[in-house]
Order: sequence, then C-alpha cells, then structure tokens
Amino acid sequence: MAALQQSTLDAIRAGEAELLAGWSASLTEGAAAHDVRIGVQEVQQQARQLLGLLVSAINTAEAGDIAAAPFADVRRFLEDLSRNRALKGFDSQHTAGFVFSLKRPLFELLQKLHAGDAQALASQMWAVTELIDALGLHTVRTFQKSREDIIARQQEELLELSTPVVKLWDGVLALPMIGTLDSQRTQVVMESLLQRIVETGSETAIIDITGVPTVDTLVAQHLLKTVTAIRLMGADAIISGVRPQIAQTIVHLGLDLQGIVTKANLADALALALKRQGVSFERKR
Repeated sequence: MAALQQSTLDAIRAGEAELLAGWSASLTEGAAAHDVRIGVQEVQQQARQLLGLLVSAINTAEAGDIAAAPFADVRRFLEDLSRNRALKGFDSQHTAGFVFSLKRPLFELLQKLHAGDAQALASQMWAVTELIDALGLHTVRTFQKSREDIIARQQEELLELSTPVVKLWDGVLALPMIGTLDSQRTQVVMESLLQRIVETGSETAIIDITGVPTVDTLVAQHLLKTVTAIRLMGADAIISGVRPQIAQTIVHLGLDLQGIVTKANLADALALALKRQGVSFERKR
C-alpha cells in the first residue's frame, strides 16, 4: 500500500478546516443530504467527527493501515455510522458514498500541494485513494453485517407474529398455521405453544392447518414432532383444517397419523375439545 508523504500528512492536518468545508459543501449539494431520514446538520456533524478522528489517526500511525491500533476510533465510528444508517433504511451505496465523497476535497488539497510535481501528485493521490477505499470497504462490510442482523431479527419477529397462540376456552388453546411449515418455524411453534400450555395449564391444543397450502412428508413430520411435544407436556393435540386435498395427499404419501385426532375445521375441533372437558351446548333453532 502506498504511503502518504510527511508533507501530505502535514498539509492534511494544517488544512483540516478547509477539508471539512469542502467535504460539507459536497455532502450538502448531494441528493442524500436532503433525505428526510437524516438532517443536513447531522450529516455535517458526522463529517466533522470522522475527519477529526482520521486526522488524529494518521498523525500517530502508518497512513493507509486502517487495521492499526490508532485507527480503532475511526473503525468504531464507521461501524456505528453503518449500523445507524442501516436502521434508518439507507442502502450500502449511500453509506459508502458518505466516506468516498471525502476524496474530492483531499484531491483538491493534493493538487495545490504538489502542483509542480506530477510524480508526487500521482503517488499521493493513489495513497489517498487506497486509504479512503479501505475506509469505504470497512463501512460496507459493517453495513452488510448490520443489515443481515436486522433481517434475521425481522424474520424471527415475523415467525412469532405468524404463529399466534390463541386461548379459545379455559383449557383450550389454538394455533392457526398460515404458510409453509419448515424446521425453523416448527421450532418457534413448539416453543411458543409449549410455553403457553405451561402458562395457562391448558389440557388441549388445537393446531389449525387451514392456511397451510400443502402437506408433504416433511410438513407431516414437523406436525408429528409438535404433537409429540404437546403430549409430553401432558396435553392433548387436535389437528384441524384437514381439507380433502390434504387428506388425499397424506394417504398417497403413506403417512402414519394414527393416534392423532384430526378434524375438517376449527369449529369441529373446538366442539370436540369442549366435549372432552364435559362442556355441552346445543344450537338454537
């Protein structure tokens, strides 16, 4: 990696105010600065902080080596900035562009400093490019990691929202399933349902699969695992929403659901659960 000359380092430190003014002007002119998700003052404050940390780092470290200890504050600042932008919904291009936009005022400073020495100018422009690119790439890596964490957390929240456990009656819980049932979702279903069985002391849990589009061998296995877990908790399980197509599929697959009570709809399942508890009712005519 090309090294910054001492004259360049001195010029950057001496011209910090000029660099900040040029960088702030560039950021203010950009369309991103007018984004309602972040104010102009906040952008300028972030630019001031980053430049100050960068100037301090190159004053004590080998310029360009952002993995060096003196660059720790710079890296930490960029990581916090990336996470903040990710949470606000910005993309990686916008976030990295904030860092890359520092090149222009730095190039202008180098042109003034090395106006009469083309070789030195080219060398220092390359060194600055490598430094800013390294900072930009570090920003992008952190941003992508932050986005992945956010997406993973949102997926977990969606799974929890898509598997609500509803108390239909004293001692009767219902779990309406919507969408595909996979291994990850089965685990969430088990945890939430078993926890509710413990909390409410329920004796019957109804798993309604009306909203499950298809049932194959894997889905059936997941249902069996859930039923087994419910029984181990001392409760009974009823599967409702078994449509004719699903019944035919189960038969064709040769799946063994013996010992598991199934009903065509949730109403029938609830009626059976109440009957088991000795609750009787009749329809008004």
